[in-house]
Amino acid sequence: MPVALATGAATFVGRMFFGWHPAFDVPSNLLIDQPATLMALLIYALLGALAGLAATAFIRGIEIADELFDRIRNPYLRHSIGMLSIGVLIYLLHRSTIEAILKADLTLPALLLILFVAKLYATSVSLGSGASGGIFSPSLFMGATLGASVGAAASIIAPRAGVDVPAAAIVGMAAVVGGGTGAAMTAVTMIFEMTRDYGLVMPSIIAVALAIGVRRLLSRESIYTAKLTGRRHFIPEALHANMFLVRHANQVMERDVILVPAETDFGDFLRVGEHAGKMKHVVVKKDGRIVGCLRVNMALRPGVEGAYTGVKLGDVAHRNFVLAGEEDIVFDIVTRMARRRAVMAIVASGARRPRAEHVVGVLSREHLGDSVIESIRPFGE
Repeated sequence: MPVALATGAATFVGRMFFGWHPAFDVPSNLLIDQPATLMALLIYALLGALAGLAATAFIRGIEIADELFDRIRNPYLRHSIGMLSIGVLIYLLHRSTIEAILKADLTLPALLLILFVAKLYATSVSLGSGASGGIFSPSLFMGATLGASVGAAASIIAPRAGVDVPAAAIVGMAAVVGGGTGAAMTAVTMIFEMTRDYGLVMPSIIAVALAIGVRRLLSRESIYTAKLTGRRHFIPEALHANMFLVRHANQVMERDVILVPAETDFGDFLRVGEHAGKMKHVVVKKDGRIVGCLRVNMALRPGVEGAYTGVKLGDVAHRNFVLAGEEDIVFDIVTRMARRRAVMAIVASGARRPRAEHVVGVLSREHLGDSVIESIRPFGE
């Protein structure tokens, strides 16, 4: 919500000064004014796969540049070498812009591919040598050059497909941004907002989906998480654990629970034969009320054979527990457990003020950990 409000306010203020024009002024006669043909969609699918390769190359390029420049210990020398090579590229290619590509001023496939490689090199060297900078605009430029080169080749090989340089460049921008960042809907929506062309939505969806798929096959990390992973800060792209946390308590809870009076002798409880060798979840009750909980390792039984401990279950039971309903969300329960530093959540059915007879299960810290492992197991197979 804060991001949405801030973005809306920034867009409104920005348009007051810059006007309501799209970010890229593409001539109307170059925009798609009809649905893309099947041949065009196949070409855009190919472009998406190539964009996935390009995104992977971008990620690898930054990693390689980091490794190479780290070998130069003097930061001034390292930065000077990097900026010198980039300065030469700026001098040679400074007239090559996204706007020029979208206006079809640059249409030679070989030149466009050279611009793609040059931008990949420049951004990797810039970041690797120590300069501050982003990857969003470079991704747009690389996507524009790659897409334009495919569009230029398609207009020569299959002129009836209806794929031209500006349209392919715009789709290529979405595909490389989406492939590199993993933000599929952001890439598609962003390109539409920047061009205001509905005809590009379907080709962009296809290209972005394939770009992300190819990149994930070759690189599990996105361009944003790759450097964090290199520093041993692991950021999973998927939300398997979060999907587990939005389940209901009755889908996750441990149902094998024993209700025991607080005055029960601990030694007598351990000597119950049917529980031998098991880890049991115990809810302690007194006068029908829930007064505590604990996990008992019944493998302790051999150590108390014939002994009188004098310890009651009510004496050793944990008092720091939380009560939860069967339909409560696991995330909410875990949040309450963390807030109260509770060792267990006791799940009860029905009543607003649950008593011992309403207990149907428990959620312990250990059980939650085991359940998370089981929930993500299919994704690792």
